[in-house]
Amino acid sequence: MVFFKFLKSRLSQFMTKTNRLVVLRHGESDFNIENKFCGWHDAPLSDFGVQEALTVAIPALEQSQLEFDVVYSSVLSRSRQTAELILSKLNCAYVPIKEDWRLCERHYGNLTGFNKRKIADRYGEAQVQAWRRGYDCVPPPIEESNRYYYTICSNPIFDEVPPGQFPLAESLHMCVDRVEPVWKEVKREVLQGSRVLMCVHGTVARALVQHIEGISNDDIEKVNIPNCVPRVYEFDLNTGGLIGSAINLGDQEYIRRKTAQVAAIGD
Repeated sequence: MVFFKFLKSRLSQFMTKTNRLVVLRHGESDFNIENKFCGWHDAPLSDFGVQEALTVAIPALEQSQLEFDVVYSSVLSRSRQTAELILSKLNCAYVPIKEDWRLCERHYGNLTGFNKRKIADRYGEAQVQAWRRGYDCVPPPIEESNRYYYTICSNPIFDEVPPGQFPLAESLHMCVDRVEPVWKEVKREVLQGSRVLMCVHGTVARALVQHIEGISNDDIEKVNIPNCVPRVYEFDLNTGGLIGSAINLGDQEYIRRKTAQVAAIGD
């Protein structure tokens, strides 16, 4: 009897089915180069951002032999463009991309378009870091005098945003709440066996990390996501639970250096 119980236990282990989810922040944008708050402004990838997708994300995905059935992106071009580059170079351009406005970067309000260092010089580093990383700290709402106000508010890519839900500024907490229903949809797909890549933005990636890993509000403020580094999660399809910790694919020294760069206010 003991032997049969042992055999049943071993067979159960072998029969456990798993599936992986990959979360990836888009490549560097034009606003990243200029160290500007970007948010809902539709800044394209920079030339370096394209190279990040080609030389950082794609080799890491290829070496891990990861394949995808569906990709999620936001409606912002830097997210979609990164996804398209990855699928093209992995020879799976046929994989559908699901765009969702709820996966847009958090809205940085009236900080949009301003250099982070200049804002820090004006308001102090502590205040800027609170706006950047504080869980419940909301930046000043974008005003009509902001040069990007009308290009954001009249951009047709946001036509699917329901009335009353178009933000003028968001905290990390607000972004976490906005992303939650999309994450629930994605998790259902993952647990049904779909291989999913989420090609998103820095704060959205952090929001997903909180939902997936159950990180506290205080601890998520300290999480920083470098561009184009695939973050891989493995799920048990029988229990729906997360197996182990997230794995960041690629050169670990490069990832450490880029993570520190993201955390800093910059020049």
